[in-house]
Amino acid sequence: MTQITYAGLHNDENGGMTNLAQIVKDGWVFGFIPDSEDCAGWTAGQIQNLYEKTHEEWEKYGHLPSHLPPDLLARYMSIHEAAIKHAKEQGWDAELGDDD
Repeated sequence: MTQITYAGLHNDENGGMTNLAQIVKDGWVFGFIPDSEDCAGWTAGQIQNLYEKTHEEWEKYGHLPSHLPPDLLARYMSIHEAAIKHAKEQGWDAELGDDD
Protein backbone atom coordinates (compact mmCIF):
# COMPACT_ATOMS: atom_id res chain seq x y z
CA MET A 1 0.00 0.00 0.00
CA THR A 2 1.32 3.43 -0.93
CA GLN A 3 1.33 5.97 1.86
CA ILE A 4 0.01 9.41 0.96
CA THR A 5 2.43 12.21 1.75
CA TYR A 6 2.19 15.99 1.86
CA ALA A 7 3.28 17.83 -1.29
CA GLY A 8 5.02 20.49 0.80
CA LEU A 9 4.18 24.10 1.45
CA HIS A 10 5.90 25.26 -1.74
CA ASN A 11 3.81 22.83 -3.82
CA ASP A 12 0.57 23.26 -1.86
CA GLU A 13 -2.58 24.48 -3.54
CA ASN A 14 -3.74 28.07 -3.26
CA GLY A 15 -0.13 29.26 -3.09
CA GLY A 16 0.28 27.66 0.32
CA MET A 17 -2.85 29.09 1.93
CA THR A 18 -4.21 25.80 3.30
CA ASN A 19 -4.56 24.36 6.78
CA LEU A 20 -1.60 22.04 6.23
CA ALA A 21 0.58 24.92 5.03
CA GLN A 22 -0.43 26.87 8.14
CA ILE A 23 0.97 24.10 10.31
CA VAL A 24 4.28 24.37 8.45
CA LYS A 25 4.37 28.16 8.87
CA ASP A 26 3.59 27.81 12.57
CA GLY A 27 6.42 25.29 12.81
CA TRP A 28 8.72 27.96 11.39
CA VAL A 29 7.39 30.66 13.72
CA PHE A 30 8.07 28.60 16.83
CA GLY A 31 11.32 27.11 15.56
CA PHE A 32 10.14 23.49 15.54
CA ILE A 33 11.41 23.07 11.98
CA PRO A 34 13.99 25.07 10.03
CA ASP A 35 12.74 27.72 7.62
CA SER A 36 14.12 25.63 4.77
CA GLU A 37 11.83 22.68 5.64
CA ASP A 38 8.54 22.81 3.72
CA CYS A 39 7.53 19.29 4.87
CA ALA A 40 7.42 17.84 1.34
CA GLY A 41 7.10 14.07 1.59
CA TRP A 42 5.93 14.13 5.21
CA THR A 43 3.38 11.56 6.28
CA ALA A 44 0.11 12.39 8.00
CA GLY A 45 1.66 11.24 11.28
CA GLN A 46 4.58 13.63 10.93
CA ILE A 47 2.26 16.53 10.12
CA GLN A 48 0.06 15.56 13.10
CA ASN A 49 3.08 15.61 15.42
CA LEU A 50 4.06 19.07 14.19
CA TYR A 51 0.47 20.25 14.58
CA GLU A 52 0.36 19.03 18.18
CA LYS A 53 3.59 20.89 19.02
CA THR A 54 2.40 24.12 17.41
CA HIS A 55 -1.06 23.85 18.96
CA GLU A 56 0.44 23.43 22.42
CA GLU A 57 2.69 26.43 21.85
CA TRP A 58 -0.21 28.57 20.57
CA GLU A 59 -2.17 27.74 23.74
CA LYS A 60 0.37 29.77 25.72
CA TYR A 61 -0.73 32.83 23.72
CA GLY A 62 -4.45 32.16 23.54
CA HIS A 63 -4.06 31.23 19.86
CA LEU A 64 -3.77 34.96 19.08
CA PRO A 65 -0.83 36.51 17.25
CA SER A 66 -1.42 39.73 19.16
CA HIS A 67 -0.49 37.88 22.37
CA LEU A 68 2.89 36.76 21.04
CA PRO A 69 5.99 38.39 22.54
CA PRO A 70 7.53 41.03 20.26
CA ASP A 71 10.23 38.76 18.78
CA LEU A 72 7.77 36.00 17.89
CA LEU A 73 5.21 38.50 16.60
CA ALA A 74 7.83 40.00 14.28
CA ARG A 75 8.74 36.52 13.06
CA TYR A 76 5.07 35.60 12.59
CA MET A 77 4.37 38.79 10.64
CA SER A 78 7.43 38.32 8.42
CA ILE A 79 6.53 34.72 7.58
CA HIS A 80 2.88 35.45 6.92
CA GLU A 81 3.43 38.63 4.92
CA ALA A 82 5.84 36.73 2.65
CA ALA A 83 3.37 33.83 2.38
CA ILE A 84 0.49 36.11 1.44
CA LYS A 85 2.60 37.92 -1.15
CA HIS A 86 3.69 34.58 -2.66
CA ALA A 87 0.13 33.20 -2.67
CA LYS A 88 -1.23 36.29 -4.43
CA GLU A 89 1.53 35.99 -7.04
CA GLN A 90 0.33 32.40 -7.58
CA GLY A 91 -3.25 33.58 -8.15
CA TRP A 92 -4.69 33.07 -4.67
CA ASP A 93 -7.63 35.34 -3.85
CA ALA A 94 -8.38 36.00 -0.19
CA GLU A 95 -12.05 36.73 -0.91
CA LEU A 96 -14.44 33.97 0.11
CA GLY A 97 -16.58 32.46 -2.59
CA ASP A 98 -20.23 31.49 -2.32
CA ASP A 99 -19.32 27.94 -1.29
CA ASP A 100 -16.73 28.94 1.39
